[in-house]
Amino acid sequence: MTRSDLRRDRGQGFTLVEVMVALAIVAIALPALMFTLFQQVDGTAYLRDKSQAQLVAINKLTEIRILAKASGNLLNGNESGQAEMADRQWYWWVNSTATEVPEFYRLAISVGLDEEQPDKTLHTLVAYLSADLRSEEEGDGGG
Repeated sequence: MTRSDLRRDRGQGFTLVEVMVALAIVAIALPALMFTLFQQVDGTAYLRDKSQAQLVAINKLTEIRILAKASGNLLNGNESGQAEMADRQWYWWVNSTATEVPEFYRLAISVGLDEEQPDKTLHTLVAYLSADLRSEEEGDGGG
């Protein structure tokens, strides 16, 4: 190997200082990247839980409507219970109150994952229902 070959080989590689600087940059950037990635994963899990809590609340509202129609009276007061969705236990709380409009009720359905903390819910659905439970066909007198 000639002297010019050695110079050419040395010019094509990295020096130890260059490698150390590159490693330092990677060592600083990698934890920041991992932190951002974990934040995204946590945010996705929270949005999944919030969406599922919304579905539990909608299911409970539908159940209340069906039971009110079948029994002829609307839920008044507070009620709580649990439901299973997506292999998880969800806890719901229903608060029904009369409004200023006669025969009209406000239902607030809150859903969370912890039975002991009803104030830390993931979703609250508010609906207004009429206590007049007649069907539309019965109420409009025909067409």
